[in-house]
Amino acid sequence: MQHTNLQLRSLISQDGKLELSVSDTNMPTPAANEVVVRVEAAPLNPSDLAVLFGPADLKSAVSEERDGLPVITADVPEKLMKAVAARVGKALPVGNEGAGVVVAAGESDASQAMLGKTVGLFGGGTFRQFHCVNVQQCLELKPGTTPEQGASCFVNPMTALAMVETMRMEGHEALVHTAAASNLGQMLNRVCIDDAIDLVNIVRKPEQEELLRSMGARFVCNSGSDSFREDLVAALSETKATLAFDAIGGGRLVSDILGCMEVAASRAMSEYSVYGSDTFKQVYIYGSLDRSPTTLTRSFGFSWGIGGFLLMPFLKKMSAEQHVRMRSRIANEISTTFASQYARSVSLTEAMSLEAIAAYGAQATGQKFLLKPQA
Repeated sequence: MQHTNLQLRSLISQDGKLELSVSDTNMPTPAANEVVVRVEAAPLNPSDLAVLFGPADLKSAVSEERDGLPVITADVPEKLMKAVAARVGKALPVGNEGAGVVVAAGESDASQAMLGKTVGLFGGGTFRQFHCVNVQQCLELKPGTTPEQGASCFVNPMTALAMVETMRMEGHEALVHTAAASNLGQMLNRVCIDDAIDLVNIVRKPEQEELLRSMGARFVCNSGSDSFREDLVAALSETKATLAFDAIGGGRLVSDILGCMEVAASRAMSEYSVYGSDTFKQVYIYGSLDRSPTTLTRSFGFSWGIGGFLLMPFLKKMSAEQHVRMRSRIANEISTTFASQYARSVSLTEAMSLEAIAAYGAQATGQKFLLKPQA
């Protein structure tokens, strides 16, 4: 059967069922300021998995076919249906970013200038073969850059740069980052090395520690080590890092980071205070690798903050000049500073296999998948 434009969608029904499907859609026609991109590569990011699966219990997943195309169904626990009430009955397109070649363009000069170019694109719905987007949602890649190299040109690179911008805007001197051996963590490490910023990397395995040290990281702390807190305090004392970005979310790690920041700050105090140090300490949670409750042990004084961090709201605070500077840096350094590694490439239909879902759904460090819609 000849397909026109395959697209991956995620639907949660009123009766508590998740349905993932690959369906055939019409070829888009671009408006004046739009272009049609033949999507060649798109990464499977953690944020994509949240849309793909929602709160569904993947242990209940069943695979079948409809019109020769795969369909996955799984149960959504009844107690979690209220959390997704706004998306019930809506077949959501999936995919935050990707890259490909512009094959059609609207009549505006900006759109026509993109025709035939290899571009990165963002804004949602990239897990499809052909995607129509506003030309402003495209990043023109340098000649010779492949779609595979440019596929992760937005979410992780922009997040890494946004973390550094946050540090500067809020007056901190250095950074702490968890899950630091991830693609994003490796990018942030390279950015901080290039920009002479001290970065404290937190990992959980010896091989991840070795990887980052081989990439030039000076401060790497293993949360699985018996000396973790002692090592973290030493790194914080040397770097004076008071800002952390946490990808884990649940458990005690946020509390441990704040507590160690307080110990490092207290050692520099000349006088004791029952309220702790007056050094302000901030942790932003930007991921949910651990979905258990975030547990705090109040051992870090009263000068601290915990908040959530999302890329898009942050970007809205930035000036046009900052946006241009960040996009230009990403395009220039997409195969170096912002290079991504993938464990496996899959087609749209292969991504729907239960075996593949179990692998990329685990969100394990070093196991990122790349979707190839044209395969």
